[in-house]
Amino acid sequence: MKLIYSNNYKKRKQEEDIMKEKPVISVVGTGYVGLITGVAFAKLGFKVICVDVDKTKVDKINKKIPPIYEKGLKEALEEAVPKNLTATTNLKNAVLKSSITFICVGTPSMVEGRIYLKQMQDVSKEIGRALREKKEHVVVVKSTVVPETTEKVIIATIEQYSKKKFGKDFGVVMNPEFLREGTALEDFLYPDRIVIGSSDKKSINSIKEIYKQINAPVVECSFKEAEMIKYVSNAFLATKISFINEIGNICKKIGIDTNKIAYAIGLDKRIGPHFLRAGIGFGGSCFPKDVNALVYKATEKGYNARLLRAVLDVNSEQPLKLLALLDSMGYLNNHKKIGILGLTFKAHTDDIRESPAIEVLKGLMLRNSEFYIYDPMGMPQMKKIFPHLNYMENAQEVADKSDVILILTEWPEFKKVNFNGKKVIDGKNLFAENERPKNYEGICW
Repeated sequence: MKLIYSNNYKKRKQEEDIMKEKPVISVVGTGYVGLITGVAFAKLGFKVICVDVDKTKVDKINKKIPPIYEKGLKEALEEAVPKNLTATTNLKNAVLKSSITFICVGTPSMVEGRIYLKQMQDVSKEIGRALREKKEHVVVVKSTVVPETTEKVIIATIEQYSKKKFGKDFGVVMNPEFLREGTALEDFLYPDRIVIGSSDKKSINSIKEIYKQINAPVVECSFKEAEMIKYVSNAFLATKISFINEIGNICKKIGIDTNKIAYAIGLDKRIGPHFLRAGIGFGGSCFPKDVNALVYKATEKGYNARLLRAVLDVNSEQPLKLLALLDSMGYLNNHKKIGILGLTFKAHTDDIRESPAIEVLKGLMLRNSEFYIYDPMGMPQMKKIFPHLNYMENAQEVADKSDVILILTEWPEFKKVNFNGKKVIDGKNLFAENERPKNYEGICW
């Protein structure tokens, strides 16, 4: 008897054959970087096991509920789970079932600027213990760590706890991420470049292979170079922001529209238009932490990073300039009601980490100001810090109740608010010149 296969069957068979050829990937840590990494590789057809110590997060992922807000993530999870992606709290089991493990745990900044490596060390120990039972494995460091960390901390720890040798029994590469919150999934799948750092060519080739479906230049380099590329990238972008804010502060004194200056210089190909939007400064989980860490590392090596210190100084002062502007107009006295539109450090995310809005809120509380707050995604997080504040149901309600309105995040929906001629102080450069409401003023333009 001759068997006749349908086109659908043939297609499924081809997909199954492709899946068999691809290595299983485990991803440790399901924050922004880890979850996006896992979901993106699942979209590319890999079997992925996500690992986290937080059982609540793991349960959410397995139920197709994203534990963070990110554009396109919910739909991607619904498509990937459980076909290509599952989550677990069992790190050892995930390592044993996979060929490649991505480390994506947090490296928060300590008070003095040094990065906190306990999570990295703990994960490296567990991976090392698991590798005692494996012959070959590649560990990929995707967490942001300062130069020398991969070699002196991660590889050394894995060797100690696995009783095996890097380059002979297991591989390691440094593969930094360049994801922007709000467009992270797109950034992973369509990156400007892929950086792979290692002293082991076999490891580099293994990781190049899993990225071959992504069309982007691949930069091969050493561990330290890969680590440094990430920091220099963020430090340069942060410098552009502080630079245009410094220029904006000068322009404000002279009566010049900073946006026209930024537009004109941005047309110069050597400068470019990106990150030249003046405002209350940068925040988030990367720029402040990474610039601080680079300054600390430079200091540790005996170098005073004057320019980077100035970048941080300018940034920390920007929210205070908004408060000074309010004070000069008399809004911090006479029982004026202040509206706050925006809490997250940028639009299209629920992340309030290092948000300039936090400093503004603290300043207003010190002056015993009465204020009303709205953010489409950031209020649940902010309520954990300041549960007693006046959180409103929508942006229009804030505008209606307030005498002056501060825009602290560039959410597009704020453009639709009817401000009824009340004073609007824009800290995020939301409005183009032809869109500005009546009685409008920018913080530094």
